[in-house]
Amino acid sequence: MKVVTSGGTGQVGTILSRALTAAGHDVVILTRRPVRDRDVRWDAETLGPWAKELDGSDVVINLAGRSVNCRYTPDNLRAMMDSRVHSARVMGEAVAAASRPPQVWLQMSTATIYAHRFDAPNDEVTGVLGGTEPGVPGYWAYSVGGVFDVLLRLVRLGLGGPVAGGAQYVLDP
Repeated sequence: MKVVTSGGTGQVGTILSRALTAAGHDVVILTRRPVRDRDVRWDAETLGPWAKELDGSDVVINLAGRSVNCRYTPDNLRAMMDSRVHSARVMGEAVAAASRPPQVWLQMSTATIYAHRFDAPNDEVTGVLGGTEPGVPGYWAYSVGGVFDVLLRLVRLGLGGPVAGGAQYVLDP
């Protein structure tokens, strides 16, 4: 089976691509920085020679998007949103233009929609949507919870300092 994936060099994409390759599938990774012989250059914004890889492929998986592992500055928040919207748009254009489009197109972007909570697990049936809890930063609407548990523990251990608007950026022991 031929699988074309964008974002295949990220955390999820690397694991997925490795598993698909190990299972004997032909995996083509659309990436800004090709390294392997099956990597194909794309910019995640415009149609280009990469689009021919979708023609006749079995599956297309779009995992592209700017990492959420960053400071949530206005520029980074815009880049996170734009990178997901633009890559989905151009992938759709390529699928529509293919003479033999893939039978399956999976679209996935990293964003957390559930509230940060400890009283119960969040899932598709009982999950509580988050991002509007009182007292949380507005940028939590982009990514609620997640790494904050880890960072909070570090701060409580005395390893934190001012970040937003502060002079310290790196956690010092």
